[in-house]
Amino acid sequence: MKIALVHDYLNEAGGAERVLRVLADMYPTAPIYTAFIKNGTARAMFTGRELHESSWGWILKIGRLYSYLRFLLPWIWGSIDLSSYDLVITSTSGGYIARGFRVSEKTRVIAYCHTPPKWLYGYETPTGAANKWWGRLFNYVFGPPLRYFDYVSAQRVNTWIANSMEVASRIKKFYRRDAVVVYPPVEAKGRSRKVQVKRDYYLLVTRITGAKGVTEVIEAAKKGGFKLKLVGEIIEKRLEKVISKTRKNIEYLGRVSDDELGRLYANARGFIALARDEDFGMTVVEAMGYGTPVLALKSGGYKETVKPGMGILIDDVNVESVLKGVARMEKMKWNYKKMRDWGDGFSRARFEKEIGKVVNARTTRS
Repeated sequence: MKIALVHDYLNEAGGAERVLRVLADMYPTAPIYTAFIKNGTARAMFTGRELHESSWGWILKIGRLYSYLRFLLPWIWGSIDLSSYDLVITSTSGGYIARGFRVSEKTRVIAYCHTPPKWLYGYETPTGAANKWWGRLFNYVFGPPLRYFDYVSAQRVNTWIANSMEVASRIKKFYRRDAVVVYPPVEAKGRSRKVQVKRDYYLLVTRITGAKGVTEVIEAAKKGGFKLKLVGEIIEKRLEKVISKTRKNIEYLGRVSDDELGRLYANARGFIALARDEDFGMTVVEAMGYGTPVLALKSGGYKETVKPGMGILIDDVNVESVLKGVARMEKMKWNYKKMRDWGDGFSRARFEKEIGKVVNARTTRS
């Protein structure tokens, strides 16, 4: 069977790219097609693999033009011909839709979806651009035709797989399609089986944007005096000033190695995750896999993963809610082994087994 993989684009490495890496390992001879490829952290994950970008790739990879040229998505994906393949597996986080490519009647399409495009449907985006005047203008002009393209191309998918029940509900709402839920693979690599000594700091690992609740966590740490370590790349430049004015109890570490990140997870007193409408939330599962309790917003995929005894869910993203949440965390007695066992349930082996089961069931039908 001739198989191809499709992904939005290869730019920054994130959770969606880690899932694509597993899919690529599952299907080692499958080429990967994408809108464009930049020589960044995502590209480095697929060294040695056969990669193809759309005929528009040359312009999309210039600066951040890809963000402003989304109105070309029907033509970008339409330039990719996959009609010779028996099976196409797409991996999309909604940024570039990853549908609308050409296929034949024999081609079956299975879509693994991290979320429908948030910027098209009024959800808060990582940069918050959709809520700025140019974002609203873009959606006013191009939103209707792009939503039509998104819906029509969604009907050409034979099987939908959602990365959470939250995302499955969005697929049902916007595409009127049912989806199988397969949680993404999350593993605490190289960890010791021994529960680590918990230090006195709280940890936040994310792309540093306003949509992730970073400002509120920093202000809460300033006011409450608890130690906070921040890991991740600064996406919104305005937050550089916020971080530069932090006190001694707040430490910004930037990007760190996997080994260092594992140590930070394992030794943290607690992990904080406040992204609104989170699709799944791989970092909270990583934290629990290291036996670290989570303080998360009662929203999106966090409601599925942060179970009682694993952490605390708060209702609002504001300084007082964070402070009250941290105070509750300090009073709790945690079963760290139980958290690690829960995190183990999201293993790569489990993901590969469940994806393989869906693929086999859909491709062996007469």
